[in-house]
Amino acid sequence: MSLKGFHIVFVTVSTLLCAFLALWSVMWAKDTTGLTIFIGSLGAAGVLLMPVYGVYFYKKVARIHI
Repeated sequence: MSLKGFHIVFVTVSTLLCAFLALWSVMWAKDTTGLTIFIGSLGAAGVLLMPVYGVYFYKKVARIHI
């Protein structure tokens, strides 16, 4: 697997994991403590930032032809 292919898979899996953490903290957590809110916030931030990183990396790799 190439570096570009690995990063596409890595960003996709990481984004799905972050989405799961965000949904878990809002919908499925039995108690709402500061830790579950923190984990949900990290998950939401990951859902927003991981695809941005993926696009940035993809454009950079396309520019240097790896």
